[in-house]
Amino acid sequence: MSYDILILGGGPAGLTAALYAKRAGVSVLVLEKTIYGGQVINTPTVENYPGIHTITGVDLAMALHEQVAKLGVEVRMEEPLSLQLDTDPKVVTTARGSYEAKTVIIANGVKRRQLGCPGEERLAGRGVSYCATCDGAFFQGMETAIVGGGNTALEDALFLANQCSTVHLIHRRDAFRGSAILAEAVAKRENIVLHYDTVVEEVLGEDKVTGLRLKQVKTGETKELPVAGVFVAIGLMPDNAFLAGQVELDKAGYIQAGEDCRTSQPGVYAAGDTRTKTVRQIVTAAADGAVAALGAAGVAGTVK
Repeated sequence: MSYDILILGGGPAGLTAALYAKRAGVSVLVLEKTIYGGQVINTPTVENYPGIHTITGVDLAMALHEQVAKLGVEVRMEEPLSLQLDTDPKVVTTARGSYEAKTVIIANGVKRRQLGCPGEERLAGRGVSYCATCDGAFFQGMETAIVGGGNTALEDALFLANQCSTVHLIHRRDAFRGSAILAEAVAKRENIVLHYDTVVEEVLGEDKVTGLRLKQVKTGETKELPVAGVFVAIGLMPDNAFLAGQVELDKAGYIQAGEDCRTSQPGVYAAGDTRTKTVRQIVTAAADGAVAALGAAGVAGTVK
């Protein structure tokens, strides 16, 4: 099957790109490997998107998807297994077949950073989670822990505090990196216990999480903390290993692309958190999607 524009990723960048591409009058296909919405679905409340006072991340994702679906945009839940981006047309292959396109927009976002400690991988999905809004309901009335010090960790702590008996917030530094407003709100919650200058050395448990082994980084003292679940919120990282040799990446693994979203490969654009940029927000991802789509639509219109 052949399209003018093929978009890899169904988050805010990818869905906005689809919206603008469809309105530009070109054919477009969106491939999303997991669930549309990207990282925004992990956000309990979005309060900084222009024109919307407050909305949940899930509701925003659903609204974006509904908007492009009503325009007739085709969205398929398929993971790209191989790419040929230096050919004409460009080819993306999934487990269900191959798709050709004149241009490609990479909007695959980022993935959650892992702790990298013993027990984490083995107990993933059995008490170890990377999404508090997805899995928090499973720990109603239980004691849980969150690892991290940014906005996501603080938001997760506030979210879980509404349903868990106690929430332990573990941060490796002596102050949070998140916003002052969120930090203040966390400090006011009686059932949120703060553990500064602390790291997780091991996730404990056989068939499910039963606790954490913690280390105080300044004293070297270790202790065990009994919890039923641990939510990891220590940041994000690019998921672009599959693009090595296809487009230029920076040292951290992000796609080299400027404000025009053009990559080193002609006819290939990068939009959203996956590209090199200083600000990674929902609104900047959406802006990238519009820029990339209009650029790609212009190229697709000239390619015979």
